[in-house]
Amino acid sequence: MGAATRALIVDPTTLVWVSAATAWEIAIKTALGRLEWDEPPEICLPRELERSAFAQLPVSLAHALAVRALPVHHRDPFDRLLIAQAQLEQLSLVTADPIIARYDVSTIDARQ
Repeated sequence: MGAATRALIVDPTTLVWVSAATAWEIAIKTALGRLEWDEPPEICLPRELERSAFAQLPVSLAHALAVRALPVHHRDPFDRLLIAQAQLEQLSLVTADPIIARYDVSTIDARQ
């Protein structure tokens, strides 16, 4: 993550939302051995979200259904759900994935 994005995220005036879809993807990747943590994510993720004062964004029925209306620029179901959430909730999505910029969604380049 780039310095500008990191500074924005740690700024106490920035409200940072973390989607349940992100936690779901972390859980799957950890279970498959594609992501390693020093401790189980069900222990450290809630603790770190609270420590950082990040807000939890649940996945609603409206979020899930909004995926249907998205163009198929991206095939990753997690990314598509995050895009739908960002659109419906009028949030900016932090990403390094250039494909996401093809959607009508506000993005913050994580590399900057």
